[in-house]
Amino acid sequence: MATALNSASGSGNGSNHDDAIDADYRPSPGEEFMNPRQIAYFRRKLLDWKESILKEAQGTLAQLQTDSLREPDITDRASSETDWSIELRTRDRQRKLISKIEAALRRIDEGEYGYCEVTGEPISLARLEARPIATMTVEAQERHERQEKVSRDE
Repeated sequence: MATALNSASGSGNGSNHDDAIDADYRPSPGEEFMNPRQIAYFRRKLLDWKESILKEAQGTLAQLQTDSLREPDITDRASSETDWSIELRTRDRQRKLISKIEAALRRIDEGEYGYCEVTGEPISLARLEARPIATMTVEAQERHERQEKVSRDE
């Protein structure tokens, strides 16, 4: 338990890879919300997600450096350029996702993770499991999206 507490209060830099929680552990509604074990679980989930994205980006960069667009056929070259354009757009979306992951890790450090930034209510564990970077409850998110739609339509 002390290891889980230490992990939960760590700096969030990803250097502490000792798993303070069981690999089989999943947060459950029967537990106290955002207890140290849940915090350690979501911190690990976020750090693993970030690490996975960074590894993919490194792979893309390495591939770009080794595969220059030297296809002699103009159709092949156009196809390769389209493929790389899609790949780079995907990496850009993932770069934005990394900043959301880092923001979630900051919320963990500040004790705000898992609570809706609009209502202050707990975000459901199922939602956090599916989208660990969520900042709002489903209801608050739906209201927010309806308001965005109305303001766009005006």
